[in-house]
This record gives sequence, C-alpha cells and structure tokens, in this order.
Amino acid sequence: MRHLATACALVRASHPVPAFGVTAIATGLAATTGRGAAGLLLTAAAVLAGQLSVGWLNDLVDAERDARVGRCGKPIAAGVLSRDVVLVAVVVAALVAVLGSVPFGAAAAAAHVLALVSAWAYDLGVKAGPLSVVPYAVSFGLLLAFVTLGSGNPPPLWLVLAGALLGSAAHFANVLPDLHDDAVTGVRGLPHRLGAAGSSAVAAALVLAASTALVFGPPGLAAAGWVVLPGAALVLVVGLVLGRRPGARTAFHAVLLVALLDVVLLLGAGVSPS
Repeated sequence: MRHLATACALVRASHPVPAFGVTAIATGLAATTGRGAAGLLLTAAAVLAGQLSVGWLNDLVDAERDARVGRCGKPIAAGVLSRDVVLVAVVVAALVAVLGSVPFGAAAAAAHVLALVSAWAYDLGVKAGPLSVVPYAVSFGLLLAFVTLGSGNPPPLWLVLAGALLGSAAHFANVLPDLHDDAVTGVRGLPHRLGAAGSSAVAAALVLAASTALVFGPPGLAAAGWVVLPGAALVLVVGLVLGRRPGARTAFHAVLLVALLDVVLLLGAGVSPS
C-alpha cells in the first residue's frame, strides 16, 4: 500500500494533464509522418518521460512556495512525497527521455534535449523573471521539430512557428489562475508583470496567431481559414469582454477552446512523409 500511495503521489506531482496532453499531441503528429507502431511507442515514451521530468522538477523546486500558500494538492509541499524520491524520479525520467530520443538520429535527439534543457531552465528560475515565456516558445517549437526530424524530414517553418506560438499562449493561460499565489511567493514572470487583463489579451493574440500559422502554413488548409479564423477571433473577443468581470475565467476558457482547435488543425495538417 505504501508503494501504491507513493506511485499515486508521483503521478499527481508530475502535472499529469499537460504531460499526457503534450505526449498525445506529439505522438499524433508522429503518426502523420508514416512512423510504425514501434516508432510511435518510442516517441510516446521519450516525450512522456521528458514531460514527467519537467513536471516533477517544477514541483520539487516550488515545494516551499506551494507550502507557503497552502496548495494542499501538491504532494511534496504537503509532505506526502519525499523530495529524495522525486529527485530520483526526475533524473531517471530525464535519462529515459534522452536515451529514447537517440534512435531517431542525432538531429532529432539534439532538438529534444534542447527542448528539455529549456523547460528545466524555466523550472529552475526563468519562470520568475521577465523572460519566462521564452522557454515555452523554445521548448514547444523544438518538440515538434523533434517529431519531424525523427522521420528524417526537416521541420517546416510553419510547424515550428505554430508550436512556439502555442507554447507561449499556454504559458500566459496557464499562469492566469495562479497570479495571486505566485505574487505572494515572489514569482514575477512576464504574465505577472502584465497583469490578468494584459496576460489574457496576449494569450488570445498568440493563440490566434498560431491558428493563422496552422491554416496558411501547410498546403490545403488555407480555404478553411475563412471559417476557422473569424470563428476563433469571435470566441476570443467574447471571452476577453466577458472576462473583464471580477473573478470571471471566461477569457481563460476562450483561450483554451481556441488552443484545442489549434491542436485539431495541427493533427489534421500533419507532416506527410517525403
């Protein structure tokens, strides 16, 4: 029972929703490159291991801050999970992610390692400064490049750009619910400096820019732009207007909705094998 409790706590500390969500997107994109079942499983394993290492490191570094603001759902801050156990998990997951990337070639492995280094840098302190958005842009762009390079093809510019824009939008949207708690613990990333209204507007602009890149970048989707882009813009405008009410999270939900649409566009466009 003790080991089961530790395993459950590790899952909770890993930020499972974004970890599995990013893994699913990367694996789905890999499927469009013509990769076989073994390649897809290896892609999923490498990406998931990397995402787990990032999530665990984040909670490990933030444990004292989380405890200070009473985040009881954080296993390390709540004393449910040993820091030593999490540190070992971070190292093991990082090694699995790196070694799992090697079979896809030197270029792909380098892209994935750089994406992880950028994400780890965010956890280790960049998140608290004015350049907090940079690791998100770099890591998301390089992660999609890793998938493409693993199939032997250079990543198209529209794909890397869309990844960077979506990653940046995710940063602003992800921080919105925690702005107050972060301010109490001294975290002053770019969203904190812009405030809730400014961050909502920037997140909306970034996710709409990602939609534009995904519509007009790959061949064959430009016609869909006449429906997709006005619809996405309308959702974001309504969300921003309604989100101005005190305590409203409409803007946050609008950004998430358009981001989900972008993921559908991304997987629909895919990267066909050469």
